[in-house]
Amino acid sequence: MKTLILDGSHASDPTAGQVTSALQANLAARNWESETIVLREQKIGNCAGDFFCWVRSPGVCNTNDDNRVIAEKIVQSDLVVYLTPVTFGGFSSELKRAVDHQIQNISPFFTSVQGEVHHQKRYAAYPNMLAIGWGGAPRAELVFRRLVHRQSINMYAPTTVCGLVDESASLENQADGWLNQVAGGISSPVPEQSSPSRIQPESAPIRRAALLVGSPRTSKSTSAALGGYLMEQLAARGVETETLQIYTQFNSAEHVKQALEKLDRADLVVLAFPLYVDSLPAPVIAALEKIAAHGKTSQRFAAIANCGFPEAHHNDTALAICEEFAAQTGMTWLGSLSLGAGEGMVHGKPLNELGGQGASFRKSLDLAAVALVEGNPIPQAARDLFAKPLIPVWMYKLFGGMGWKQSAKKYGMQKSLKAQPYAMENKS
Repeated sequence: MKTLILDGSHASDPTAGQVTSALQANLAARNWESETIVLREQKIGNCAGDFFCWVRSPGVCNTNDDNRVIAEKIVQSDLVVYLTPVTFGGFSSELKRAVDHQIQNISPFFTSVQGEVHHQKRYAAYPNMLAIGWGGAPRAELVFRRLVHRQSINMYAPTTVCGLVDESASLENQADGWLNQVAGGISSPVPEQSSPSRIQPESAPIRRAALLVGSPRTSKSTSAALGGYLMEQLAARGVETETLQIYTQFNSAEHVKQALEKLDRADLVVLAFPLYVDSLPAPVIAALEKIAAHGKTSQRFAAIANCGFPEAHHNDTALAICEEFAAQTGMTWLGSLSLGAGEGMVHGKPLNELGGQGASFRKSLDLAAVALVEGNPIPQAARDLFAKPLIPVWMYKLFGGMGWKQSAKKYGMQKSLKAQPYAMENKS
């Protein structure tokens, strides 16, 4: 069995090396071929969210760096191992940067899997998945298990094993057990849904609010449109607001210092982001890591997520990560809003320009603003309205497929959308 180990640890974390040694010893004993890639040592840019890997160079990321090499190795492996500290219940930013680029290995076209919309396969076969995490609290570990399960659906892993390091037990024995599960085709049990949110019933009114936009499209993104409208409603109620673009204001030590100072002045922080492979984009996770390292705080925190699937519940795991981030940093969690088909419905336009099409979004955000300005949680009525599907699933799949073909036609790639550039038979 050909095994690829992706080490998503940070430089100061020795656990990955210990886990890797235990894995390699067990793999060698089984005569399984293995390769380890330390991701922090690779050149991997952030996913640009441009979908060029689907419509301009189908199956190949537009960014020519080590992400292409890793994507090819994944397709040609029998088992891919993720190594990561459990980061607010999710993957580290180092691992997530590589994971974000894996959309090149699936198709833009939609299908139904287990009763919900996902992207189709690009390749006939995909590797098994073993995700190993460490350092998480019990609730964070539950979120991690859920994330691994969601990844396995989207990446078509035949067998998926989630391993959480037990520091009181032998790593060699734990590695042997995880690999036995893989060899036996025994996936980890589907985890339960995350426990109910730990939303505080009431809090003090807010005077200053900061919006963190977590999209590479910055001010022209759907995240900016949704979060920006909320900030407008808070400003109309006397709240001083400020917007920070994560992709441009967390990209250097000096910019990070300035951003943290601005966040320190806010009573409420709202994060608006697009869903990237079941979680937050890697730069957003990196920003949250920096904010957490900055120290605990007593601020309030809320989140707005939008995804490219018609069902808003695809955002649930990412929003659970946001909630866990709030808990670990001492922030008061005031809830979230979750939108399906966000890019298709909003497409970065200011909500006031959407007319009737944006009425439900505006109403939901109005309800949220009324509550948040008093420091209260986002009401359930706002959450339900925001998440309500606006078009039937069958129509979304139909028009979505047509849209991908039209986009590819601009690059003369309409007949190559299902290309398999990393398939073994395509290699000389």
